Amino acid sequence: MIWQELTTTGFDQIDRRTPVLLPMAAIEQHGPHLPLATDRMIAEFYVKEIDRRLGKAVLTLPTIAVGYSQHHMDFSGSLTLNHETLLNVAEQYLHSASCHGFRSFLVLNAHGGNQGACQVLVERFGAAHGDCQVVAATWWRVAADALLALNESGPGGAGHAGVFETSLMLHIAPELVRLEARQPRTNLPTYEWAEGDLIRSPRAALYRTMKQMTSNGVYGDPLLATAEKGRQIADIVCEALCETVTDLARFD
Repeated sequence: MIWQELTTTGFDQIDRRTPVLLPMAAIEQHGPHLPLATDRMIAEFYVKEIDRRLGKAVLTLPTIAVGYSQHHMDFSGSLTLNHETLLNVAEQYLHSASCHGFRSFLVLNAHGGNQGACQVLVERFGAAHGDCQVVAATWWRVAADALLALNESGPGGAGHAGVFETSLMLHIAPELVRLEARQPRTNLPTYEWAEGDLIRSPRAALYRTMKQMTSNGVYGDPLLATAEKGRQIADIVCEALCETVTDLARFD
């Protein structure tokens, strides 16, 4: 069920034990070959697929399209909220849903820069709403082991606008992918302990802007991306997310 597509009287029929999904994304540069809306489109693809699979067993809030992307602002077209604004908006979304009697929430994140805010959101909202359960899941972390088996690009290849995101976009919206504009990885190295990508986390966090990480805005290797790989990624992640939602529905 999609929140904004329902009528106000239709809400009377919804079981309040139904988990509520909040997608969080970003509008920012994704190199020369992917659209600015890549994170939003990926988040909303997962939402539609979860809705298709689970139907009335899940209720989805409108997407928070712009996230924390200050580290991308050296590249044209990127938009950003600050952490506090993003947190406040997300918390008000969840608070509004809780006012209508819902008690189980899954924050579905599709942007690396939102992960810190998502963790604070879980802690802040959870502490203030002891009668609720709230979970934050970043799509590439919910099934990291299975996704690792699909990665042929090696460490650093499945990063921002790299093989995973490009494959997903080839599956979701191939008409928006500029295949001829893909370039080999331009990852700029730093300390060994700070290296990582979407599925291989660094051992310690080092702040760098995206411009300091890569000259063209792509951290990873988009040349190995395929639509078939995107389909496999989507199936793996959707299965894991549906399992999470189903577990949350058991909350009493």
